[in-house]
Amino acid sequence: MSTSTPHGGVLTAPDRNPVPPRRRRGTVLAAALCGLLGLGLTGAAGYKAVTDHRAAQRALTPEAAYRKAASLWHSTPVDTLLPPVLDGQDAGPGGADRTWTRIAPAADAACTEALAADWQALLAETGCTRVLRATYTDATRSSLVTVGMVFTPADATTMDSLRGRLTAPTGYGFPDNRRAAWTASVLAEAPVVVYTVSAFADGRRLGAPSPAEDKMAEDARGRVAKAGLGHEAKAVADLIERTLRGLAVSPQGRPVPQTSPTSQDPPTDPQASDPQPPQTSQTQQAPTATREAAR
Repeated sequence: MSTSTPHGGVLTAPDRNPVPPRRRRGTVLAAALCGLLGLGLTGAAGYKAVTDHRAAQRALTPEAAYRKAASLWHSTPVDTLLPPVLDGQDAGPGGADRTWTRIAPAADAACTEALAADWQALLAETGCTRVLRATYTDATRSSLVTVGMVFTPADATTMDSLRGRLTAPTGYGFPDNRRAAWTASVLAEAPVVVYTVSAFADGRRLGAPSPAEDKMAEDARGRVAKAGLGHEAKAVADLIERTLRGLAVSPQGRPVPQTSPTSQDPPTDPQASDPQPPQTSQTQQAPTATREAAR
């Protein structure tokens, strides 16, 4: 009797779970360092953003604000400095409300081009950087008011020397013999002179222009006082001065809104001419007065 080995399947070793590759210690350390570096950079960026925001919100010192205001003529949009619409509550005679619409913003100009000889002589003491001008008309289009801003590089003490010495300024879009009432102020917050001069829109000739305050007096007589042109010159000057003061003292140069959001100027007389195209706003033409009225 013999025995035999039974035939069966081939015996194999049991399956083993794969062993994950062992990470090198240097790779793990590098990844950890990169993560820490990323967190550090993110934290630093966040800290800088917070400190920059706080610095931007911090009020400027009077000296810094004064120096900053000298550059407003080129760092601020023209529609902020010379808004398309000015709203003057209680600005007219008897406390009547007034609204003025900008009809002709001029290009920023050299002082020799925009100012009369007597103003140029006075500003020789302070220097003169640039002049911004625009002419407005009232809601009835019966009057014109030119407003100007003369920017200088002078300090506050030198600017104070101009007080009480400024004469009647020139208008933009109407000749000197049409001028009615005027103002001229030296701002305490900025090295800027703000002036206004009013006129009748119909082109009538007048005598020498008068200070606006004289034509605002209760006993003031004559066509200029009766038409409220003294009030118009003073009110427009006050609105523009308020805007400049807000820009000068605001860290971000954002004055409190005082005007309508309207941003388009109305069409002007196509036959009027402007000696040079505006550089700070859309090219427009200077206003022209109508035919002369009888005196």
